[in-house]
Amino acid sequence: MESLCDDLAAEHEALDAIVSGLSEDEWCAATPAEGWSLKHQISHLWFFDVRAALSMTDPDAFAADTQSWIARGVDPSVEAASDMSGAELLESWRQGRRHLVDVARATDPSRRVPWYGPAMAAKSSATARLMETWAHGYDIADAIAVTPPASSRLRHIAHIGVRARPYAYLVNQRPIPDTEVRVELTAPDGETWIWNEGATGESLVQGSALDFCLVVTQRRHLDDTTLEIRGDAALDWMPIAQAFAGPPGSGRQPLGS
Repeated sequence: MESLCDDLAAEHEALDAIVSGLSEDEWCAATPAEGWSLKHQISHLWFFDVRAALSMTDPDAFAADTQSWIARGVDPSVEAASDMSGAELLESWRQGRRHLVDVARATDPSRRVPWYGPAMAAKSSATARLMETWAHGYDIADAIAVTPPASSRLRHIAHIGVRARPYAYLVNQRPIPDTEVRVELTAPDGETWIWNEGATGESLVQGSALDFCLVVTQRRHLDDTTLEIRGDAALDWMPIAQAFAGPPGSGRQPLGS
């Protein structure tokens, strides 16, 4: 959990370095997520970082908070900072994310904590926050035309993407396949990461960890990657792959389309 929390804090800092110098006008710029500005993206992260910490410290308060906004039929995460300046939101996000990391460090990684759907281990909750920070950070980076440096933290995101394969079929209302898919990814430092090592090479996803993570977070279309996808099971899975909870996303259109 210590190592994971170090990585979560590092992912926070990497995104902070991108947004810390933004002007107020730049905070209002559109991102690739339809209807979302840079400010909406950070507001969303701040809102759910605070809720993740609450779920680990006070499950009853988390449940009451959840019911209060679900009953209104709204997602308040993108409106949470509507009355804040960009600078005020940045400071609130910093405080909220640091509290989350402190809470997560003190939490038994195997303890089940509530979330919006099935409860999950605290370690999985922290990993999901890292994935969300990276994915929404990529929306921001795309909006201001910067390329975030790839790091070994991608392994956390890739792991969720592989393990969430059954979930992708579930939310798309399709039968969960029995066939495993071998996933071989090249890390930023050149190391090879492998999942489902015992699966045959007939169903294989192979390529850069960055490309895989961009696809499973639906930040890039498959056509805009160099992933090698071989075998019926892999070809069936990757167009619907998602590492995030919730309904299937619409994903990205190919660049230039």
